[in-house]
Amino acid sequence: MISSELWPHFSEGNAVTLLENGAEFFPALASAIDHARHEVFLETYIFRDDRIGQMIAGALVRAAERGVIVSLLVDGFGSRDFVAGHMNALVEKGVRMLVYRRELGRLLLRRHRLRRLHRKLAVIDGRIAFVGGINIVDDHDSALPEHPRHDYAVRVEGPLVRPIHASARRLWELVAWASFRQRLRLRPSAEAHADPAGNMRAAFVIRDNLRHRRDIETAYLQAIHQAEREIVIANAYFLPGRRVRKALTAAAARGVAVTILLQGNVEYALQHYATQALYPALLDRGVRIFEYHRSFLHAKVAVIDGEWATVGSSNFDPFSLLLAREGNVIVRDREFAGQLRARLDAAMAEGASEVAPHGGRRKALPIRALHWIAYALVRMAVGLSGYGGERRNKGK
Repeated sequence: MISSELWPHFSEGNAVTLLENGAEFFPALASAIDHARHEVFLETYIFRDDRIGQMIAGALVRAAERGVIVSLLVDGFGSRDFVAGHMNALVEKGVRMLVYRRELGRLLLRRHRLRRLHRKLAVIDGRIAFVGGINIVDDHDSALPEHPRHDYAVRVEGPLVRPIHASARRLWELVAWASFRQRLRLRPSAEAHADPAGNMRAAFVIRDNLRHRRDIETAYLQAIHQAEREIVIANAYFLPGRRVRKALTAAAARGVAVTILLQGNVEYALQHYATQALYPALLDRGVRIFEYHRSFLHAKVAVIDGEWATVGSSNFDPFSLLLAREGNVIVRDREFAGQLRARLDAAMAEGASEVAPHGGRRKALPIRALHWIAYALVRMAVGLSGYGGERRNKGK
């Protein structure tokens, strides 16, 4: 059983609602914004001017027009087209907007270019929060439009809103200061609503480039090390370091059923083939791998022993674990974990196929060489960003 005494700190009395795909997430987010009375924070990696982006932008504008302080923070790379074409129109309508690491040129090689704002969260009136992996983009807008990108988010009420709210405010202040946008500094606001709203125990864990560089990875490792029965991880981009791989294979060796659901369609070729370089070592040590083909898998979730679950923005790859700003909610509740587990079971049954235990070994030598070249290029990109990878940080 996973110990409840270990870090991170779990608050009591929360209500955490699981939201699957944009069909559940976007209406819930838009409704919360439409009912805002005082303050809205929204952070996202991608904000696109499609039907979903226009729906959420409309809700933000309506809130600003009725006097709500609306603060929108987007990533300068993921939302570069939106920033170039639509930022000024929102600002003119009263939405306060900042850009995290604005792109100055696509061909410019910059040391910190890969350090992005990747987390997706919203806080409304310090009372309701949303955390997850879903960008503000139509999730049917892909190469496989018949089915949406598969992803999750959570709606949070209760004491856990307080640290989510504080984190959103801190990042806004930091970006405003770094951008010399003092006029967009926040005015004092009421404390986040902290009254109990349910009976769930939950924690909010972030990854940044200062004090919380390995918090999400550490939370995962603690749960994996203590797993007794089952580990289920669904991840869009999966390229963990040796420490995580050893923890997963050690769990399988002691009899834990370890299942990993990964992207089966090629969205970003380099990351896709780099991940497949790890298949043989994991499969040979008892880890089961499923590939999701029904649509693009964008999930970043896990369930361990049917009572520890996480939903957030962090992938299990170097870009999330070493470079990007991320945010995950961890829930210690059997009902919530069971609900997420059932959703993952349905996703695997409807749209995934299992990789044969020795399938990686059977692939032709040129294909295996391609996988390892892709793996080396990804690690090189991480090194160029300012991190030396496993050699520099042996704990990884």
